[in-house]
Amino acid sequence: MREDREVTGDLPLLASKLAVPPAPAVSVRRTRLLGLLDSGAAGPVTIVTGPAGWGKTTLLAAWARERPDGPPGWLSVDAGDGADRFWAYVRAALDTTVGPDGPAGSDGPLRLADALARRPEPVTLVVDDFHLLDDADVLAGVDLLLRHAGLRLVVGTRREPALPLHRFRLADELTEIRAADLTFGPDEAAELLAGHGVALPAGLVDDLHDRTEGWPAGLRLAADALKGHPEPAGLVDGFTGDHPVIAGYLAEEVLAGLPADLRDVLRRGCVADRLTGELVETLTGRPDGERLLGELERHTGLVRAAGGRPPAWRCHRMLGELLRAELHRHDPGAAADLHRRAAAWHAGQARPAEALRHALAARDWAGATGVLAGHWPELLPYVPAGPATDPAPPPPDDAVRSGPELALAYALDRLGDDPATAGSWLRLGDELARRLTGGRRDRFVVLAAAVHLVFAQLGGDDGAVRSAASRLLALVEPNGDGRERAAAQAALGAARLTAGDLDGAQAVLVDGLADAEAAGPDRAVLSCGSRLALIRALRGELDAAQRIARQVLALPRCQDPVRPPDCAYAHLALAVVAAERGRPDEAEAEITAAGRAEEPQLAALVDVVTAELRHDRGDLTGGYQALRAGRAVLSGRPTARFVALWFAVAEAELRTAHGDVDTARTVLRPLVDRFRPGRGPNGSAPADGATALPAPVAVALSRTHLRGGDPRTAARLLPSWEDGRPGDRLAVRLDAGLLDALTASRLGDRRRATRALERVLALAEPEGFRRVFVRYGPPLRDLLAAHLDSGTAYWPLVNELIDATGTAAGPVPGAPPPAPPSGEELTERELTVLRYLQSILSNVEIAAEMSLSVNTVKTHVRNIYRKLDATRRREAVRRARELRLL
Repeated sequence: MREDREVTGDLPLLASKLAVPPAPAVSVRRTRLLGLLDSGAAGPVTIVTGPAGWGKTTLLAAWARERPDGPPGWLSVDAGDGADRFWAYVRAALDTTVGPDGPAGSDGPLRLADALARRPEPVTLVVDDFHLLDDADVLAGVDLLLRHAGLRLVVGTRREPALPLHRFRLADELTEIRAADLTFGPDEAAELLAGHGVALPAGLVDDLHDRTEGWPAGLRLAADALKGHPEPAGLVDGFTGDHPVIAGYLAEEVLAGLPADLRDVLRRGCVADRLTGELVETLTGRPDGERLLGELERHTGLVRAAGGRPPAWRCHRMLGELLRAELHRHDPGAAADLHRRAAAWHAGQARPAEALRHALAARDWAGATGVLAGHWPELLPYVPAGPATDPAPPPPDDAVRSGPELALAYALDRLGDDPATAGSWLRLGDELARRLTGGRRDRFVVLAAAVHLVFAQLGGDDGAVRSAASRLLALVEPNGDGRERAAAQAALGAARLTAGDLDGAQAVLVDGLADAEAAGPDRAVLSCGSRLALIRALRGELDAAQRIARQVLALPRCQDPVRPPDCAYAHLALAVVAAERGRPDEAEAEITAAGRAEEPQLAALVDVVTAELRHDRGDLTGGYQALRAGRAVLSGRPTARFVALWFAVAEAELRTAHGDVDTARTVLRPLVDRFRPGRGPNGSAPADGATALPAPVAVALSRTHLRGGDPRTAARLLPSWEDGRPGDRLAVRLDAGLLDALTASRLGDRRRATRALERVLALAEPEGFRRVFVRYGPPLRDLLAAHLDSGTAYWPLVNELIDATGTAAGPVPGAPPPAPPSGEELTERELTVLRYLQSILSNVEIAAEMSLSVNTVKTHVRNIYRKLDATRRREAVRRARELRLL
């Protein structure tokens, strides 16, 4: 038998506590996490936090074994390790690094700090199961080593250690790896199963990964159970939190030892998918729900923060399954009461989908129909509550026959899980409606129309959605209240936007937003406002779009961790606003906030805006990639005309920016042929210049000819832009105007170029458009500089745009400008006056702007003329530009 202990001083030490644990028989290399540990160990503190079975020790041991300079000091803590024993083990763990420089007794941390501080290089110590250290003196000693001895501490722990971590966070010296980081991805789950000799189809692997949520222990237990199993599909299907293997592990490693109040919160809170402090208080009668949820997160690791405001938490899927099974077995009456409480709470929070689900689970038939009848406007547009964690049993026949509304409620609840069953219940409700009379029948018809609209929305048939939404609006308009009208208008406006009818969508959404704001339902404000903000942004009403989008995003539903798609429309609107105003960083941040949308058209719009932002950055390849991603989303689906045009024009612009004008015209040719059959080989216009092309296509085609050196054809292709029609995109009009100015300049028509440029500036200035100018770069800069010389009412804007468009001949950042002809440099005040000379301001107006006397300004002007060897204002400005003073 191997002797597994050695003696240090008077304390016997187990060598196994000081040894890096061996690798498991099957392991998955976590390359990203190993890299995090490498970078973290260069700083003072690295913490790997997670519940039992999350692979902390396996990861730390793998990292220790791979260290190029050999394993660091290692200590596995056990319960009951007091101060003397702990410091003896620490000294032994570091003995080979520090050397036996004195005993480690009660003054161990001081002696050890002195020894470590004398080392030329810091030393690394891994302490596993750090959460078992509860001695305040020990923790103070560890802090002493971190502050004064240069120790590099790497810990594995089930909860955040009681160390002053805030100090390290503020100094950016703390590396944290948490349970979310330790979670296995689908590929890692497949690798683990394969290592165990378990071969499953990809679909079953994904199913198992979803069930375990990537929990490493759950996957390892599943792999053991699947070895040689005759029916792997059946085992995966039944591998829930109530499976004996999982239930035993959770009971021993997670639930055992939990305080009674926390066990009570888990037992009662398991009926809900998401828990807030207030909901826990409703379910338990306790006053401290948020604190208890925070304690559960720290103690179990299987109750996770879900974000949002107010903060929310959720149980790991398998833990929730175990708790619900126990609740139903031991106290089914309590489950019904808890669902009833949850239903009332969710209804009060304007969350009717969740309220409906809980009422049905409680078999509270009157409550379920009451939720549907009283809250259906807040169900539109409908977002399924997700797979039911506790599916409600079907209501009995007698309850449905006496209340057909119950069939609608059950149909709605089952729609997200089982569309076929949901459809059967909807048809049953329609059949039973024939027995109703009077006002009850009228109300039922409205409810049924709303549920039919929900079915159409989730079915993805745009025509069916428009038809159902129009019917619902017709039913509620005569007598419906503002909430009902707003909900129906929101649905119809969304359907028209999806169909590409921007004018029709805007008209309905304007009315819907007014009704919603007057009536007060956040859901309709969210739905109408988010889409209206995007339409306003697309049309160039940037101030209005920004105001509406920010109003929408301030609503509580957009603070939830699981937000409705409407919020993404508002973020996309803000991205368009920021992009048009020349703020790409801000635009990209809004795109990130929008996330990956589930609605195909919304996802495609996000991709095309992303492509344009990458174009603005000069990343043309990235722009193509974004367009390909968007087209893949739309593949095989009906596509709104304005979306199809946008994609084609965006690609043509990328091709033109690459100088590949022939390919750009090829991209546009199908649209040219569609709208103007019989065009020439280059898509050129007829001799009379008449055009029926959509304005974005005409502008993109014109640009290809200008880039190709044919300004005359480019000018002939341009659409009418000066007097816009309702619904025209202002950005396209501005683009057309700039092309008009540039082509006129190339053709020698200075007067037309000047007039066109001044008109574009007048249109762009109120809404703050910048991007359309900046994209043209140096060619437009020269035109703007000449325009500034000739006089403009928008000289501050032109001055800003000259800087933004840039030029190789312009000022070189950081380089001193050449000396003026006189050899005398201009003073700071003279340089300021010189910048004003670019404008059309008189000396009197310049004096007023600078708070100087007119005589002082005249003196500065005379000095400028003398130093620049100029006799008049325009000549002085021209020479200043040549000298890179402007």
